[in-house]
Amino acid sequence: MTTQQLIDQIQLKKSFLCVGLDVDLNKIPKHLLETEDPIFEFNKAIIDATHDLAVAYKPNTAFYEAYGIKGWLSLEKTIRYINENYPAIFTIADAKRGDIGNTSSMYAKAFFEDLNFDSVTVAPYMGKDSVEPFLAFEDKHTIMLALTSNEGAFDFQTLNVNGTELYKQVLETSKTWKNSHNLMYVVGATKAEYFTEIRKIVPDSFLLVPGVGAQGGSLSEVCKYGMNAHVGLLINSSRAIIYASNGTDFAEKARAEALQMQQKMQAILS
Repeated sequence: MTTQQLIDQIQLKKSFLCVGLDVDLNKIPKHLLETEDPIFEFNKAIIDATHDLAVAYKPNTAFYEAYGIKGWLSLEKTIRYINENYPAIFTIADAKRGDIGNTSSMYAKAFFEDLNFDSVTVAPYMGKDSVEPFLAFEDKHTIMLALTSNEGAFDFQTLNVNGTELYKQVLETSKTWKNSHNLMYVVGATKAEYFTEIRKIVPDSFLLVPGVGAQGGSLSEVCKYGMNAHVGLLINSSRAIIYASNGTDFAEKARAEALQMQQKMQAILS
C-alpha cells in the first residue's frame, strides 16, 4: 500500500484509528473457546464490526507466537481475511524485529511476502544494516521504534549523548538510510510533550502512536503536537476496544468503543 492510499482512507473514513489485535485466550469470550480457531473467530468478529471505522489493524505477533504453530496459523488466517475482504485497510505486523543482513532480509520476506503485511515494526539498535533490508520492499513500510510509551523508555531513548537526546539522533540518522521514504516511526502517546521536537526532525512521516486509552495517553494532546498536513498519525487502541466486553456482545461493544474514537477523530479533523 502506498502512503497516498493510506491518506485517502483517512480522508474517506474521517479516522486515523488503528485497532490492535492482541488476542489473549484468557480474555476472549468463553463461547469462542469451543470453536476450531478461537483466535481467528475473535479477530474476524472484531474486524467485521470495526472495518468502516478503522484505517489499520495491528496484530502484535507475540500474542500469536505464544500459542505455537496454531497461533501462527491464526495470524496467517487473520491477515488473509483482512487482505481479501478489506484490502484498503493498512496492516501492521507488530513484530519489533531487529537483526543484521540476511536475517533481516528473511524477516522482511516473512512479513511482506509470505504474510503480505503492509508494514512491520523494527528496532533500530543494530543500525542501518538491520533496517535497510526492510526498506528495500516497494510500497511496504518499516515502522521504526523512536520513542516508546513504556517506563523503560527513559533508560536509553532520552539519554543525552554528545548534547542531543539519543532518540533524536536515531531519527536524524534514519533519514540518511536507503529508501528512508518508506520509514514510519513509533512514538508513544504518553510522551506527548516530545511530539513537537519529533516533528521538527520528521515533519512528513507517519507516526504510529500506542498508549491512548488503557495506558493513559491523551488523543487531543497527541494531535495538537503530532498532527501534520496529511494527519500523519495512526492512533492505536487495543484493549479498550477489543476487550470492551467478554460476553456474546463483544463485537458490538468493540464497535461502540471504536465509534467513540472515530467520532473524536472526526471532530479533530473538522
